[in-house]
Amino acid sequence: TGTASAREATAALLATPGWRPDPDRLLFTGNARQAIAAVLASLVRPGGRVGVEQLTYPLVKEIAARLGITLVPLAGDRDGLLPEAVAAAHRTAPLSALYLQPALHNPTSVTTSGPRLLQLAHLVHDVNLPVVEDRIWSFLVGPDGRHGRGERAGERRGPVDPLAAHAPALTHVVDGLSKRVAPGLTVGFLVVPPHRVGAVAEAVRSGGWSAGRFALEAAVRWAGEGVVARLTEAKRVDATRRQRILTQELDGFAVRSDPRAYFAWWELPAPWRADTFTAAAAAHGIAVTPGPAFAVAPGHTPDAVRLGLASAPEPDLRRALRTLAHIAARRSGGRSGR
Repeated sequence: TGTASAREATAALLATPGWRPDPDRLLFTGNARQAIAAVLASLVRPGGRVGVEQLTYPLVKEIAARLGITLVPLAGDRDGLLPEAVAAAHRTAPLSALYLQPALHNPTSVTTSGPRLLQLAHLVHDVNLPVVEDRIWSFLVGPDGRHGRGERAGERRGPVDPLAAHAPALTHVVDGLSKRVAPGLTVGFLVVPPHRVGAVAEAVRSGGWSAGRFALEAAVRWAGEGVVARLTEAKRVDATRRQRILTQELDGFAVRSDPRAYFAWWELPAPWRADTFTAAAAAHGIAVTPGPAFAVAPGHTPDAVRLGLASAPEPDLRRALRTLAHIAARRSGGRSGR
């Protein structure tokens, strides 16, 4: 549970215009992945079913396999996860929990719309379904849901408040500092329903997933001194700039992304397949993630790859994207329309 000052600082850091977590409902883990594992371990027995988006964070698949959990892929659209898909899966055989990424979903960058988020909140209330809400990329959305400086500055896209603001008694919020600050500062945050603090805390302890004291103290100090806020704002601006590079270099290809995201989902032109394109990119010293890594149900993934935009210096990023465009066009006979 950390210290009172750590809980207060983290509550302020995670707050949105319409939601501020109760500090007494905050727990800390070594990183966000451990936070996901702790919540699922506390909610789902071996053999239980957890609903997830059809494309989901690959490590959730690994966590589920270790815990003996069955993942149930659920359909979505441009507005996010479909409530009717959740309801149908729950009717078929009860789900123990729902895991979703409503803010800048990885890998597609979809942000769940406000109306859809409310529909999901009503549904989980009606069927009493616990939720694990992964908000690890939500800091890029900005405090008012608008884009950072850039081509489309001021455009509002998606909700600001989490699902937890509408279903606090069922939603477990996962967040962390590794994306906001640096990969080496791996403090995970958990906001849990009041009646579940003890159960989730026990799962954190028994799993050996507690946060390191040094990392937690650094996080609290940097949050209090405004360092985290300055880095967050700088990353929003940086992500917008990198998205412009993506748009310029892959113009004409079927790339799905959000102008605020640090990644993109590229549906490859025929006859490319995800595995062969990944190998071709690697031959040029470029790493991309093949679509099947995110698929919950084998054989239901489009031939696509995830492009990570954050790590390379901008000139290298531009050259890499240009090279990928040439590779894709070479076998496809030209660029495919968006």
